[in-house]
Amino acid sequence: MAVKAGVYGGRTHDERRRERRERLLEAALEVWGTEAAGPVTMTRVCTTAGLSERYFYEQFTNLEAALTAVLESVAEEIATASVSALEQAEGDAEQRVRAGLAAFVRILTGDPRKGRVAMIESVALPALRARRAELLRDFVALTAQESRTLHGPGAWTETEGRLAATMFIGGIAQLVTDWLEGAVEAQPDDIVDAAVHLFEATAHR
Repeated sequence: MAVKAGVYGGRTHDERRRERRERLLEAALEVWGTEAAGPVTMTRVCTTAGLSERYFYEQFTNLEAALTAVLESVAEEIATASVSALEQAEGDAEQRVRAGLAAFVRILTGDPRKGRVAMIESVALPALRARRAELLRDFVALTAQESRTLHGPGAWTETEGRLAATMFIGGIAQLVTDWLEGAVEAQPDDIVDAAVHLFEATAHR
């Protein structure tokens, strides 16, 4: 029976390629983000994904590129979920902030692998530190922007807002890191409460 050009098993070449990429990213998250999982290698990622090294190199030039893609995926998920929750929330500024921060915390604590990748493991790899720093600065810019939107005339100036947002993001990152490492005994809702309090205390005059 003739097979439609480019289609195999009911899926196109591009669809199969995207599926393999998703499997590799999920496998990299599992290997990299699981505590005490051992060294992260391309072979382990491929084995976990159930794919050959040929397919790994179809997607990534090396292991660093794959791990960078995982880190960026987690960062994008956090940003999208947080902004969406904040924009859809009803109520005053504090209630909207709480919705956005709850979405942020939920991703990092609901799937500790993502938390470890974003807050711990990416710091341990010299090749990824610069990219992590860039992503944190993106979150600082986003926080400063949302602060101006939420508080209007009561918000800090652009420079002051940037400084306040930097301290806020740094503090939340350390708090989540300590929670993931077991240094802080708290529930995710406690982290959200602390984050909301800190934001409201520093985001405006």
